[in-house]
Amino acid sequence: MRNNLTYLFCFIFLTSLTYSCGKKYETSSITGWDYNNPKNGGFQKVPFSEQETGPGLILIEGGTFTMGRVEQDVTYENNNVPRRVSISSFYMDETEISNFHWCEYMYWVRRTFTNFPMIHKRSLPDTLSWREKLGFNEKYVEYYLRHPAYRDYPVVGVSWQQASEFCKWRTDRVNEFILIREGIMLSNPNQQNEPFTTDAYMAGQYEQGLNPQGQIANLDPALGGYDPTTGKLKVKDLATRNVKMTDGIILPRYRLPTEAEWEFAAYGLIGNTVDERIIEKRVYPWDGHWVRNPQENFQGDMLANFVRGRGDYMGVSGHLNDNADITAPVFSYWPNDYGLYNMAGNVSEWVLDVYRPMTSQDADEFRPFRGNVFKTKVLNASGSVDEKYNITIYDIDGIEQYIAEFKAEREDKVAQGNRTYGYVKKNRLDSVENELIAVISSKINEAQVLMKNRQTLEASGKIQEIFDQIFQDFDLQVQQDPGLAGYNIQISPMLRSGMADFILNTPGNVQMRNVTAEENMKRNNYRIADNIDYLDGDLKSSIYHPGDPDNNQGEIDEFNKGMENGGLNEDWSMYQRGVQKKNGTIAGAMTSLISDKSRVYKGASWKDRAYYLNPGTRRYLEEDRSTSAIGFRCAMDRIGSPSGIDAWK
Repeated sequence: MRNNLTYLFCFIFLTSLTYSCGKKYETSSITGWDYNNPKNGGFQKVPFSEQETGPGLILIEGGTFTMGRVEQDVTYENNNVPRRVSISSFYMDETEISNFHWCEYMYWVRRTFTNFPMIHKRSLPDTLSWREKLGFNEKYVEYYLRHPAYRDYPVVGVSWQQASEFCKWRTDRVNEFILIREGIMLSNPNQQNEPFTTDAYMAGQYEQGLNPQGQIANLDPALGGYDPTTGKLKVKDLATRNVKMTDGIILPRYRLPTEAEWEFAAYGLIGNTVDERIIEKRVYPWDGHWVRNPQENFQGDMLANFVRGRGDYMGVSGHLNDNADITAPVFSYWPNDYGLYNMAGNVSEWVLDVYRPMTSQDADEFRPFRGNVFKTKVLNASGSVDEKYNITIYDIDGIEQYIAEFKAEREDKVAQGNRTYGYVKKNRLDSVENELIAVISSKINEAQVLMKNRQTLEASGKIQEIFDQIFQDFDLQVQQDPGLAGYNIQISPMLRSGMADFILNTPGNVQMRNVTAEENMKRNNYRIADNIDYLDGDLKSSIYHPGDPDNNQGEIDEFNKGMENGGLNEDWSMYQRGVQKKNGTIAGAMTSLISDKSRVYKGASWKDRAYYLNPGTRRYLEEDRSTSAIGFRCAMDRIGSPSGIDAWK
């Protein structure tokens, strides 16, 4: 990487040497024109060896393997049928993301988005995920995330959405560090409300902290860097440019691994491969059919953190079987043959995929994945990338659904008389809270009207007014109302926290949109942006099945979309009991727990039995939910050679 940058920064010097010493440029093998020669237009070819390994990552050399459970499945779940697939090389975190890593993330978000406190609210893990109705786990609620004793323990209580946002944040921070390290940018720790993002920088929309002395020379003579009359570079007013993808400096995005990638990495079969032969299949990330270490020095020690038997989370005092009551530090136990720690036990981990029981029958044999929603950058009238977001973008539909559910739950509590607020008259309080909900609903309706006109920024602005004005006005009204003396404001913090979960994008990010059918008219590989349900039909995964999908596809589609008058929610029709209107009658509709928001998580946790230690097992949870047993680690695409620059030498 540094060699690449040295070359780029010294274009002026190298070019002058070329003129004075007669040094030859590298020549194109197809046109005969010189590369890096401003006389020929300045087309640049930078030296590049291979991709830099990002912080915390390990190269996972890809290959083919049998995905799914290959041994007898005692539960007969039939949701991970074995099939042979190929995985290209990629990078994966050595360990799970720890509490300390997440605290670093939260600190950065709180320090940066000073005008948008709801963004920091969204970054907070659900520490209450530790609570159990018949268990005393309050110490983990209070201490697990922030106390230094748990600093190196895996973060839990994070949803799939939160994990995905962390990956985006990590991408930008790593690339920002690389640009600072190479002298292209100056360190700028105070990026209030307009942070560095990789996409914004690449689009030329981030100008803060650029190092004038470290910019890359632009050899295009049309931009003023080269004087054709003298045949020399104009050093003083040399044109410069931002780093481009062709420079090989910016790293690919951090992301969650796909289910196939995670499972492939967990097995670590590279240690059992000889001349394209797998000499021993694995049930776990280690050899053998047992969960204890057979080595003499460690004989009998557990190879992972899991529940050994009913009520046995750590063994007998004096010799704890896995030396962990809940989670263990991220570098505990022995790594697999790729060098990855805790690919079985400790915490289960989020992966990128949307869950479907029978995905194995439909997925591609190369890099299998379900969950594609193809997006593209928003362009302005001139055809260039539109201005980046300067406000928070919200999921308007999600907020509307949340407020409706909150209102229904609250009304149910009021009807049951379960709400107590000390000396405050309930009737008076209820009217004030109803007024708040009504004002919020009105703003949401205004936002929906704007969304129908495709005014995304304006619609999110209406939601922002709720955070910036409506809540403050309500709190002030309560404080000044003598009839509400003694009332501890509860509803506004609840709603602030709940609505913050529906943030789609934050300031500083480039605007993105789904691709349209009109853009893809001549494509053979895809037509629509959202391909989550491709070859699925959804209802085939549901308990309720009105007829044959081959003969009743229209009826199935209608059910899955949610009937306008049937009471089914469009996003959650597979996740709830509902009603279906058919032939003038209303019938009960039992659905499964699967929706387009159901995400896969893999591996066993400290709360699971040995069955889940097998990497082939798979489970699911809604993307906005979290538990005390699910964490995550990041992955990154490998660009270029699968195994390194020496592979073909």
